[in-house]
Amino acid sequence: MRLYPTVFRICFSWMDAERAHTIGFSLIKAAHRAGAGAALRRLTRPAPSLRTEAMGLSFPSPFGLAAGFDKEGHGIEALTDLGFGHIEVGTITGAAQPGNPRPRLFRLVQDRAVINRMGFNNDGAAAVAPRVQQARLNLQRSYRTIRPVIGVNIGKTKAVELSDAVADYLASTRELAAVADYLVVNVSSPNTPGLRLLQNVQTLRPLLTSVRRTANEAAGRRVPLLVKIAPDLSDEDIADVAALALELQLDGIICTNTTIGREALTSNPGIVAAAGDGGLSGAPLKSRSIQVLKALKAAVGDNLTLISVGGVETGQDVLDRLDAGATLVQGYTAFLYEGPFWAAGINRTLAARKG
Repeated sequence: MRLYPTVFRICFSWMDAERAHTIGFSLIKAAHRAGAGAALRRLTRPAPSLRTEAMGLSFPSPFGLAAGFDKEGHGIEALTDLGFGHIEVGTITGAAQPGNPRPRLFRLVQDRAVINRMGFNNDGAAAVAPRVQQARLNLQRSYRTIRPVIGVNIGKTKAVELSDAVADYLASTRELAAVADYLVVNVSSPNTPGLRLLQNVQTLRPLLTSVRRTANEAAGRRVPLLVKIAPDLSDEDIADVAALALELQLDGIICTNTTIGREALTSNPGIVAAAGDGGLSGAPLKSRSIQVLKALKAAVGDNLTLISVGGVETGQDVLDRLDAGATLVQGYTAFLYEGPFWAAGINRTLAARKG
């Protein structure tokens, strides 16, 4: 019998979702600070057979934690104790910002889903960069073979006009490219006004071109660069983004972010309406996320790394994404429902398939 669902129901299900997240994350970090990291790693370390090569990097497992959980790089090492093959930090903006007013995070427990309108709350690129750098150094000391990979996800500062978006992304790039293993341009969150307009290829091309050039200059090396897209794009727009990514020789695409749709939910409509606007993540996104993955795979073949995220709950879900063409898979929402040993359980399922 799994213990955590009972813990969640008793301790967290009644609590404001953001407060529950803060408490849960604090406990994970406290365990690491107390010296439990080495013992946890012995229990959760991915099997050697799960090693995955992508974008010139070695991942100890194809399964990682999506952006949004550790928005500011405070718990990278603690999260790697739990078995994730990579941690994607962010979304980070050029300037610090508080995000949207609370409440801004809501659970739909019946649907195993979450609605968020956090609004890129973070300390800003200059503050986060040293944390990422220190985490990389510490992980290199802690892991004898392959260390978990650290990605950094960057977005637009809310106060910056769309006309100045490129300069804002470049401010983050200059701070973070040198310390990130890979960099993600987020143009698909629904919680920053106008951001999704940047997914149009005419505006996306100069943005990605500038970020690519600046990242490589700042880091003194080629920094793997990906773009993260929304599930709400039309099939035609997905094809356009795929063609652009190939044209610009990006390293990959992350598919997908949260959705603004509310279809096929089983939760009480009043609860859904009370949550209000924001991006929906979790199990209801599963079908569309796989559709987008398959469309991208058909368009790019083996020329790009595809990272699939959205509705990933089980080891079988991860296997399904890998079979559909993903090189790497990420999860987030199910972490809130499954608890701290979720990634380790997924890795065991993957290793059994490999074996």
